[in-house]
This record gives sequence, C-alpha cells and structure tokens, in this order.
Amino acid sequence: MAKTKPAPKTYPRKPVRITVYKWAGKWGPFKVKIPCGECALTTDVVKDTLANELKNAEVELVTKDWLTHWFEAGRKGGWHAPVIMVDDEIISQGGALNRGVLAEEVINRHVYNYPMTGTHIFGKDSCPHCTRAKAYMDQAGIEYTYHDVVKNPGAMYEMIIRTKQNIGDKTPVTTPQIWIDGEYIHGGADGLRDRLGLSDDNGNAPVEPNSKVMTGKEYWSLPTPAALRAAAEFKPQLDLSPKAA
Repeated sequence: MAKTKPAPKTYPRKPVRITVYKWAGKWGPFKVKIPCGECALTTDVVKDTLANELKNAEVELVTKDWLTHWFEAGRKGGWHAPVIMVDDEIISQGGALNRGVLAEEVINRHVYNYPMTGTHIFGKDSCPHCTRAKAYMDQAGIEYTYHDVVKNPGAMYEMIIRTKQNIGDKTPVTTPQIWIDGEYIHGGADGLRDRLGLSDDNGNAPVEPNSKVMTGKEYWSLPTPAALRAAAEFKPQLDLSPKAA
C-alpha cells in the first residue's frame, strides 16, 4: 500500500473531475453507429456511485463521445471505450467499471482537496466502543454525523486516509474514529470522553475484553495476559537450610 501523504497546509478546494468517454460521436467522415452496452452500464455505475459512496465528495462529472474527443483520451492512453478518467489519470477502460476502484480513487483525491469539517463518528454496528462514542456525544448534547464504514465503502476510504494523516501509516486504523469541528480526536471513545470532560458514571462503563467463557451452567475464568506474564516470571524461593530437631 502506498504511503499516506500528509495533509496539505493549504487545501486547493477543487472538485474531483470524473470524465467518461463513451463509444459514440463522429470525427471527419467516421461516425459511431453501434451503441456500446458497456458504456451505458459504466455511466449508470458512475451515477449510482456518486449518489451513494461518493455522496459527500465534491465531484464534477463530465461525459464525452470518445470518437469526437479521441485525441484527448488517446493522449492519456485511453484507446478503448468506455474510458474513465479521474482528474488526469485513467482508472478503467475497455470494460464495465468497478465501482470500488472509482470510489477509492475519488476519495483519495477528495481528502487532499478539502479539509475535514464538522463533527463525525466513523464506526460500525458491531463495535461497542462506537456505541460508547455516540453515547458520549448524546450526553454532551453535541450533534454529529455517523458513518457506518461497513455499509459505506466511501466512508471507509475517507476514514482510513484521514486517520493515517493523524496517526501515521504504521498504526492500525480501528473504530471509532472521531472528529469534532474538523479536529481529530486521538484515542477513540476514551479520547472523546476525556475531551468532553465526561465520566463513566452514567452507564457508559469502559468496555474490557471478554475474559470468561461459558461451559454448561458455569463460567470459567480465562487467565489474563497479566496473569500469564506473572506466572512465567514467578520464581519460588525455597528454604533449603537444615531445620533444628
């Protein structure tokens, strides 16, 4: 995976440009008479991706007839319609478009064109720490936008890139990831709690890893990592000196 570039000091604030070159148009005596099914399918995929994964991105969509503008596409190597360009880079040609490729490429560019604004939580349904983070926001009376990164790949791409800009490439990206008024909150739910000056006295107890497993009608405690380390480091002190009769 390519190394994440740091956030720019000044954002250009320009929309990401998507150009679709479809098999149509004319040039000189030549004219396209046979419609291109994959071009129509690709156009529909682009529009639906814009309405879903890329609904929060600033995007400009342009559609052109390939034969009429063949010199534009050909200059970048786009000789097989449908040709899809994001800004000045071809991401697909000669077949139906993979929407995941489009969403990732557009978000990669969007996050370097526009800063994060507003208050957001990026999380997933199975994440107890995400539930805590939302509860802290509600407790503090702060309005926020919640993004499910499992259901929305566009949100996942944005979360990963913007988070790595703050924590670096070597640190794993987990959920939740949180911004308040555009400012990144380090430490997830715990960091949010501390930032808001809240406590866990209102039912928001810290979530600890599950250390018990049920067998039959009983729970048997599993040794914690700390207990295992203590057992490994334990050195019994034996008194082997002679005892008086």
